[in-house]
Amino acid sequence: MILHASAVAWQGRGVLILGPSGSGKSMLALELMGLGAVLIADDRTEIDPDLTARAPTAIAGLIEARGVGLLRADHAPARLVLAVDLGRPEPERLPQIRHTLVHDMRLPLVLGQGQGHLACAILQYLKGGRQA
Repeated sequence: MILHASAVAWQGRGVLILGPSGSGKSMLALELMGLGAVLIADDRTEIDPDLTARAPTAIAGLIEARGVGLLRADHAPARLVLAVDLGRPEPERLPQIRHTLVHDMRLPLVLGQGQGHLACAILQYLKGGRQA
């Protein structure tokens, strides 16, 4: 499966960044990389049935920075543990745990449109998980 999405990982725990074109997928990936995450893929992400994500060969190790250009980056595949949807805002202050299906597997989902603290919150999610 190939999705129009970006993905990064922190210590092997991957986050899939979804959203419409121009929603900030690459920007969030770059912010997370600036906080220590490693690029999995930008713009197109291949996902195996076990939820391992990787970059298609043609774009492996490249990430778009609007107004700067295509940047080279270290990259590695990782298993996805979270998805973020930048196309939908979260209406609740303390939302219920949401999920999305990828390869018929449930993946926790965060709605992230318009959240200024999103990169820090996602990194902490990858580090420590979420209280149910």
